[in-house]
Amino acid sequence: MNLSRRALLATAVESARLGGEVLRRNFASSEPLGVANKGKNDFVTRVDREAEERIISLLRTRHPSHAILAEESAAEPGMEVEWIIDPLDGTTNYIHRYPFFATSVAARMEGEVVAGAVYDPMKDELFAASKGEGATLNGSPIGVSACADLSQSLLVTGFPFRSLSKLPEFLASLDRLIRAAAGIRRDGSASLDCCYVACGRLDGFWECDLSAWDIAAGTLLVEEAGGIVTDFQGKRGFLDSGNLVASPPRIHAPFMGEVQQAFLGK
Repeated sequence: MNLSRRALLATAVESARLGGEVLRRNFASSEPLGVANKGKNDFVTRVDREAEERIISLLRTRHPSHAILAEESAAEPGMEVEWIIDPLDGTTNYIHRYPFFATSVAARMEGEVVAGAVYDPMKDELFAASKGEGATLNGSPIGVSACADLSQSLLVTGFPFRSLSKLPEFLASLDRLIRAAAGIRRDGSASLDCCYVACGRLDGFWECDLSAWDIAAGTLLVEEAGGIVTDFQGKRGFLDSGNLVASPPRIHAPFMGEVQQAFLGK
């Protein structure tokens, strides 16, 4: 790992932990969460904003020239590196005190994510990866599952909750994969879904219409853990399209085939 990526990974890890501590501290608090609607089924709380402010403050201190793309703030231009931040991935879960959410922080250089961290403060699990250096959970190496048969796989997905325009295609994919796989889960945090694929707890993840901050760190983790991530076209445009299929190599083709049949009719 070169020094630049080591520094970026260290900052991503520290930032994710910092944001996660805000989430953990407020989770059991009796203070109102200050829930507001950003759009249909899309919420923000004072905790999202506080966590994001803490992360951005750290980044501004450590890397003042870098760009920032964060869920709850206007994009800030910069040079060399762009930080992609989701201070609370799983806000609806958080509002309902459902303990499945995380803070996600990633660094992108020249269009490629090169470092990322996802922190689950309720389990104190820190997933981290640097491009070309593998993925870890709390400092120990992780890898995707050895699943070689889609019929034996446990998959996870997320509903297209912000816009229902793709609901028919999504329901078609759900129908196909319920029949093709051993089981399906829906947990409500795309970053953690990616991490669970990366460490082998789940065998595959598909979803549509996500934002870059939902998946920037998580998709790097899957790839660095030995998995494959593509968009629905089988290419690497998932951060732009928000559509992705992530899995171990040996089931990616049949998994992708089911998703493509549902969304693209091929």
